[in-house]
Amino acid sequence: MMVTGLAAIILALALLMVLISAVQPLARRLEVSETVLLALAGIGIGAAADLLLRSSLTEIFDGAAETLLYFPINSEAFLLIFLPILVFQGALAIDVRRLAHETATVLLLAVVAVLVSTLTIGGALYPFAGQSMVVCLLLGSIVATTDPSAVAGIFREIGAASRLTRLVEGEALLNDAAAIAIFSILLASVTSHRHIELGETIIDFLASFGGAIVVGVAIGRLTLLMIAGLGGSVAAEITLTLALPYIVYIICDEFLGFSGVVATAASGLTLSVYGPSTFRPQVWRFLNELWVQLVFWAGSLVFVLASMLVPRLLIGMTRWDCVLILIATVAGLLARGAVVFGLLPILAAAKLSPPVPAPFKTTMVWGGLRGAITLALALAVTENQRVSTSTAHFIGIIATGFVLITLLVNGTTLRYLVVFLKLDQLPTIDQAMRHQVLSSGLAQVAERTHTLADELGFGSGTQQTIIGQIERRAQEESEANTFDTALGDRQRVTLALITIANRERSLLLDLFRIRGLSRRVMETLLRSSEAMVDGARLEGRYGYVRALRRRLRPTLRFRVAQMLHRRFHIDKPLMYCMSERFEMLVIAHLVSLSLMRFMHERLEPTLGNRIGEIVSEVLGRQRRMLDDALEMLRLHYQGYSEALESRILHQIALRLEEEEYDELLSDNLVSEELHRELLKDVEKRQERLEKPLRFNIKSGIEQRLRSFPAFRGVPDGVLHDLAMNISLRFASPGEVLLRRNGKIRMVYAVVAGLAEVHIAEQDVQFGAGDLIGAASLINQTYSRGTVRTMQFCHLLAIPSNLFMRLVEEYPIVRRTIDERAEARLVEGHKLSLVLGGNKEPFIPARELIRSGENDVKSE
Repeated sequence: MMVTGLAAIILALALLMVLISAVQPLARRLEVSETVLLALAGIGIGAAADLLLRSSLTEIFDGAAETLLYFPINSEAFLLIFLPILVFQGALAIDVRRLAHETATVLLLAVVAVLVSTLTIGGALYPFAGQSMVVCLLLGSIVATTDPSAVAGIFREIGAASRLTRLVEGEALLNDAAAIAIFSILLASVTSHRHIELGETIIDFLASFGGAIVVGVAIGRLTLLMIAGLGGSVAAEITLTLALPYIVYIICDEFLGFSGVVATAASGLTLSVYGPSTFRPQVWRFLNELWVQLVFWAGSLVFVLASMLVPRLLIGMTRWDCVLILIATVAGLLARGAVVFGLLPILAAAKLSPPVPAPFKTTMVWGGLRGAITLALALAVTENQRVSTSTAHFIGIIATGFVLITLLVNGTTLRYLVVFLKLDQLPTIDQAMRHQVLSSGLAQVAERTHTLADELGFGSGTQQTIIGQIERRAQEESEANTFDTALGDRQRVTLALITIANRERSLLLDLFRIRGLSRRVMETLLRSSEAMVDGARLEGRYGYVRALRRRLRPTLRFRVAQMLHRRFHIDKPLMYCMSERFEMLVIAHLVSLSLMRFMHERLEPTLGNRIGEIVSEVLGRQRRMLDDALEMLRLHYQGYSEALESRILHQIALRLEEEEYDELLSDNLVSEELHRELLKDVEKRQERLEKPLRFNIKSGIEQRLRSFPAFRGVPDGVLHDLAMNISLRFASPGEVLLRRNGKIRMVYAVVAGLAEVHIAEQDVQFGAGDLIGAASLINQTYSRGTVRTMQFCHLLAIPSNLFMRLVEEYPIVRRTIDERAEARLVEGHKLSLVLGGNKEPFIPARELIRSGENDVKSE
């Protein structure tokens, strides 16, 4: 009895999945790429099925052979079912911020290399193929797309340099899109028999890419907003991510006429950037693991199914076809080599991308393998009824032969090339760290093993044998340790700061497991911690400090909220921004304390006391900046500060309580029923804490106005009316409040913080209780100098017309302001005389503020 119909298709897929599961361990044992082995298996299945159908002795297997040989899947199904999954997961797995530094390199490999390969291969085949130039170029576009799965898999297996893997995976994101776009243009020309308009084609190409990026990012962000509003439903969140690539791909490809591949990649990159701060850490890990599994199935199936088509595509192959395949292969290799070796140095010289070492270039040229997408595009030509038989025959055979050569020659030798070029070895900094970490780590392992062995009652002989082996290893690593000589102080400081920034990111993700914390706040903190990693990696201590300063500056959203509050008296946006800033500063403060302990307990023993002192100074500066910003807010919003800190601590306690109950269940000390009941109680208390706290930004403004010396003697009723019409401004160090020779539109009353203006070789400072711009406004003059903040400042912004009306009605305000202005100028003059008498140059305070940054930069 033969199995037919849908049952036969499902059975065939199930058997192919069994084959795929067996290929992975076999490939690892044979040290062969999984992709190469899958391709060989697919070709073998296709050839065997064809042989069974032709044989009259095995009629019982005809149904299975026919199902495999004529599997109901065409080129459109290949691209529509498998491509969105492969592209989306590739984008999701990429470290976007690290890839951003390689943008020019990736674009060169993904777009320029495809275009050059298309032209070179097409031009090389044209004199010999007996086909039109457009047909030869069509073949060039089909074989121009590279398949990164085999290459990246080999790189990961043998531990190749991470940058090499990143470049290959980054290229893959846009490589398919560029090749498919060129393929579509050329195929339309072949089927319609019309010439290609170059200008129109370029515009369409750019519009397709640009529009796809906009749509992909927009739908990706919309999906993230929907996920944030699902209330933590894991199944619903995962389902949305599964739907996203297909929605984006089909909308762009079928309705908008944009590149579906680029849109899918853009949506995946959007999730990669914002996913860690949107999903809970455990959900994000599960999501990535799920997509890795999906891509393993999809990638393996597409390779086997496409490879099964190879015998059918090679029917009618001649010796001359072998010559054409060889010509195309050599032309493709030369084209890729010309781009990699010819254009990458130009990008590096123009400082558009970091330099790429010669071994990397060699590997990238040889690793340009072709795979399932090339076979699917070739199949699309052979299936097209409007393509002539000779053209379809030419495309099918040459493209298939090209794929086989790259897989069987390049794919099988790439591993040995990477090893020969020593790209599988650790970087110098990691090699130096290896001995340092092992020498200190093994000593701790020996001590802990000894303690545990005593507790468990192991015999002294057994203990001495095992612990002695560990101690000998520690001694060998200590003797081989070249850490102090291999790395200079600057490199060790950079390494320490990268480690600190990565540790901070880990702590933030751990805190994010606590329910009730703002997703936007965690997104901001995570993004800034990743910026610190990049800053430290590129510019050392200066880059790290600069990223830290950027974290504490007001965001664009915060500045817009302040503008709405100041001009239109719309308070809610600023209220939300202030509550988020408060929460961000509290969490950053908690993390900074943990980082200081981590540095002393773990980093300092590894990197040495001198490096520990330098890093401690950087972390100390970070903590002081956080303290200044936080204390300024605590000073005037004490009640909210206490409520917020109490709430965060309560949330942490509930998280620890939940973990304790999980541990009791794992130790079988409570039943599952009791465990569920305990967690329900925790859940109820967590829900009560999720209600947002109310933040009143205008709390106590009237009382603060009364504390200013200039307003003493002004009736309470007048101050009450003034308080209703003024706005708040929260400024970071270095912000400009008034510009030199600028018109005074606002008078700033300093509630907390410090500002400074440089006038006539003097530095005049404004502290709590001072009015900035009042004297110039009263005297109807422009600002005599540029006023900048020196610290985090809390300011009351009084419109100039209101202030002048107050001065006219209450002359005591003017007298007080004039007296304070004269006293401040006299004090500044005395200070400059003292400094001049000591024959030391007078250094403005604003320069002192920047001195720390300049010291870091000059080191």
